Amino acid sequence: MFLLALFILFALLLVVGVPIGIALGVTTAVIMALFTNFKLLLLSQNAVAGLDSFPLLALPFFVLVGNLMFYGGISRRLLDLAELIVGKVVGGLGMVTTVACMFFAAISGSGPATVSAIGTLIIPAMKDKHYDVNYAAAITAAAGSIGVIIPPSIPFVIYAVITGVSISDLFLAGVVPGLLMGVMLMITNFIIAKREGYTGSDRKDLNARKVLSESIWALMMPVIILGGIYGGYFTPTEAAVVGCVYALLVGLFVYREIGPREIYDALKDTGLITGATVFTLAFSTSFASLITMKQVPNMVAASLELISSSPIVIMIIINCFLLMVGCFVDNISACIILSPILLPIAVRLGLDPVHFGVIMTVNLAIGFCTPPYGINLFVAAAVADTSVSKISRFIMPFLIAMLITLIMVTYIPSLSMSLPLFLK
Repeated sequence: MFLLALFILFALLLVVGVPIGIALGVTTAVIMALFTNFKLLLLSQNAVAGLDSFPLLALPFFVLVGNLMFYGGISRRLLDLAELIVGKVVGGLGMVTTVACMFFAAISGSGPATVSAIGTLIIPAMKDKHYDVNYAAAITAAAGSIGVIIPPSIPFVIYAVITGVSISDLFLAGVVPGLLMGVMLMITNFIIAKREGYTGSDRKDLNARKVLSESIWALMMPVIILGGIYGGYFTPTEAAVVGCVYALLVGLFVYREIGPREIYDALKDTGLITGATVFTLAFSTSFASLITMKQVPNMVAASLELISSSPIVIMIIINCFLLMVGCFVDNISACIILSPILLPIAVRLGLDPVHFGVIMTVNLAIGFCTPPYGINLFVAAAVADTSVSKISRFIMPFLIAMLITLIMVTYIPSLSMSLPLFLK
């Protein structure tokens, strides 16, 4: 009865449009009052305790890094570099989109931010080359999902704070799956482009020396952040702060595209994103504490074991569940709510918590491109001036490619775990 009431109330609040952070807080308070003897003071205590975390400081600073680089003109330079590398092959602009999103993913850590930054420039260019605008929006939305897999990744930071897993290990674990997803999307794009007759880029104004000299400053960002972390020079949180300083200096004195207005916009966007995320995280901690104290993970695990004792079958069920959740709930919120429930089950199956964090993030990244929520679809539709329903038909081949990647990441642990184990 407790479990049924918990999720029905939470679902009803979401359906009527209550923000997810408030829905979590209200659900926890009501269920605590009706079904437990716990004092409501526990709600606020757990909410505050959930935010009392030094690693959590990495969240606003990584968001700020992405915003500063976005307003600092990084998108155009990364696109030029991607076009220099893969622009001339069949379906070249689709390839450029994917590679540019992979570059930007190593800076922003956000899927929607990647779609917005890259799509604003590449979708009009693809239209000019006679690509179907809905196809252009679809591949941009799909490639933008890589933004939360290749480090630094905001969802990885959230997962690490909730579960106590090492942020550094998660960042390393996301490298190969992120690159693999990019390769799968490029193969899909090549097949479609061959069939539709989409040609490569024929830009004559790309000077290799100029492109490389300008883009090197952008490409140094992930080198500084990840190199500093794994070289032992600073923690992930400190690396995020160093990244902010570097992004600001590059924007002010190298690219010279950041001024007081751009700094204000970057800080404002960072404040809005961080505020919403932290508010949700606080009450999700109370929600997670309640379901843990009521043994909900054990109940769910027992239910799954009644269906099957095979780890392969149970992981199929978990993946299907996460994919379904991703259709309706955003990546960060789903991670906050479900990690405390699903991680104990995964550990009982013998999965490493780091590996499961990657599986969960890849699942929810696919949710960026699945209707009806699919935030990447909405961002791409706005940039391309089209509708989500029109994009949805073109996104299907890319979703298949992403699902193949998910299967490989789930059942080939070495894809995620080789780098963390090698560098330990």
